[in-house]
Amino acid sequence: MKPHPHERIALFIDGSNLYAAARMLEFDIDYKRLLQRFSSRGYLVRAFYYTALLEDQEYSPIRPLVDWLDYNGYTMVTKPTKEFTDANGRRKIKGNMDIELAIDLMEMSANIDHAVIFSGDGDFCRLVEAVQRKGVRVTVVSTLRSQPPMAADELRRQADEFVELADIRDEIARQPREDGSTEPDSNPIVDAEATLLVS
Repeated sequence: MKPHPHERIALFIDGSNLYAAARMLEFDIDYKRLLQRFSSRGYLVRAFYYTALLEDQEYSPIRPLVDWLDYNGYTMVTKPTKEFTDANGRRKIKGNMDIELAIDLMEMSANIDHAVIFSGDGDFCRLVEAVQRKGVRVTVVSTLRSQPPMAADELRRQADEFVELADIRDEIARQPREDGSTEPDSNPIVDAEATLLVS
C-alpha cells in the first residue's frame, strides 16, 4: 500500500478471515502494530473489527480480545452466532459478518479516500466495485501463499491494490521476547478467533 499522507483511511477487518489467513501463514497478529502500520499511511478515520460472539456461554474465549481491541483504537462490530442443525443432523454454528462490513463501508464511503479490507472473500467484489464508483480506493489484504489460497482471484482483480499478508508479516506479527515467548500485551487471546471460523 503506497503512502498518501493526506488520505483518509478506514480499515475493515473480518476477524475470523484474518485469523485464518495468519494462522495458515503460521504467525499471530499484533493488533497494536497493525494499527500503527496503517496509521502511518495516512489519516486513519476508523478501524472496524468484525466478529461473531458465541451466545449462552458463561465465558466467551474471544471476550478478552474484543475488550482489548475496544479500548485500544478499534471499533468493534459484533453479533451473536446462530446455531442450527444441517440436513445430515450435524450441529453447525454460523456467524457471518459480511453484511455488517458491507453496510459500514457503504456508509463510510463519503468520508474516506481509501478503504482497506482484511478479507479475501470473493463475495465482496460488488461492494468494492460500488465504493470505487464513489471515488474510494480499495486495498485488499489477504494471502495467496496459504493452501488453499485465502484470496479470491476476482476480488484481487477488482481491488485497486492487493497486499499479500505474508509480505507485511514482519510489520504486524507478534514479536518474540528474549525468553522465546511472544509478547502478550497487544494480543491477549491468540486463539480467540479459532472458535469462530464459521461461514
